[in-house]
Amino acid sequence: SVRMTMTRRFTHTLLAGALLATGAGFAQAETTLTIACGSVGQDYDSCKHASDQWARKTGNQVRLLSVPVSSTETLGLYQKMFAAGSSDVDVVMVDVVWPGIIGQHLLDLTPYAKDEVKKHFPAIIANNTVQGRLVAMPWFTAVGLLYYRKDLLEKYELSTPTTWDEFAKAAATIQEGERKAGREDFQGFVWQGRPDEGLTCDALEWVHSQGGGTIVNEAGEITINNEKAAHALDRAAGWVGTLSPQGVLGQGEEDARNLFQNGKAAFMRNWPYAWALVQGANSRVKDKVGVAPLPAGENGSTATLGGWQLAVSKYTKHPEEAADLVMYLTSEKVQKRRAIEGAYNPTYPALYKDKEVLAANPFFGTLYDVLPNAVSRPSSITGPKYDAVSQAFWSTVHDVLNGRAKGAEAVKKLQERLGEVKKEQWQERAEP
Repeated sequence: SVRMTMTRRFTHTLLAGALLATGAGFAQAETTLTIACGSVGQDYDSCKHASDQWARKTGNQVRLLSVPVSSTETLGLYQKMFAAGSSDVDVVMVDVVWPGIIGQHLLDLTPYAKDEVKKHFPAIIANNTVQGRLVAMPWFTAVGLLYYRKDLLEKYELSTPTTWDEFAKAAATIQEGERKAGREDFQGFVWQGRPDEGLTCDALEWVHSQGGGTIVNEAGEITINNEKAAHALDRAAGWVGTLSPQGVLGQGEEDARNLFQNGKAAFMRNWPYAWALVQGANSRVKDKVGVAPLPAGENGSTATLGGWQLAVSKYTKHPEEAADLVMYLTSEKVQKRRAIEGAYNPTYPALYKDKEVLAANPFFGTLYDVLPNAVSRPSSITGPKYDAVSQAFWSTVHDVLNGRAKGAEAVKKLQERLGEVKKEQWQERAEP
């Protein structure tokens, strides 16, 4: 059709531009694969290093596609690409919540994975299995964590906070003291407040820790309209412009890390990847940082499960080679190197007891206890409709944070909005 032809042209143009942006130049070889596995900085460098190793080992070539930093924008790019049946990209990086959304466009890796699946965390393999098909291999996992300035807690004679109330008092105390000392731009708390999937992760932690549920429960019932969820959102709104800068509403994880790493904040919510960076040679807070579970509400401490997978597009012209590349990149050997050099959380339980990994990341021992109890976003139950569920959630949360709505009013409207998204059932799957 004309529409499909236009979509293919649009996607091809978009992908070509992204490939040119990487500066990728390569010699002709038996097979050249294109992989989308990292946009900038450490993600890009780590993926390129391992891909180059595979290329030398096999005699093939790999070029990297630069995708948007925002996971929401990346998903949109993938969906356009898959709608066009494009073979321009062979291997894609898949968020932990995407298998149910785009799984029908991904190759079943079961024949290639064989016994390797038994070595990963079972819950992640289950997450990546859609209707009996293993559509992605785990690459690294993650949970939300609280980073804090050890030196400033000591300076103000404070203990590491374990509840949200303790946390707010500690952040306010340190912020007030540092500003009195002349650091007018110092913040108590930095985090991802930009309205996208990252905010869904943060807000789910606030809501679930307060006992407000997981937006949609395992039975498929919409549960967000409750007092505890409303209270959690109102509490977070109280941080904006007080403990956190007003600009936090437009900031992502990397913005938070840059502020924290430059010594401009007492606390930060972020993923484990930030550890290696705040401990880097150019970090102003090197050796001054501690990591702890996120503060607890009435329901205890909650960390949202994150992480990324690698998958093969079912439209690839080179399924065997692409699957081999995925199995190499997600192997225990490569995951160990990435854990040591970049603090990427392995999906192999055995690596959490590896002496070299623990020497590079002492807090991984604590993480091993946090990971089994992490809360999942409701992507499995809502399937292809999860993207719409998440967008409705983070846009509602953002309205509360910026003062356009109060918690009780917001969660009531969100309940109604999600009812429209659900219609009769969640799992009505569109054909590819």
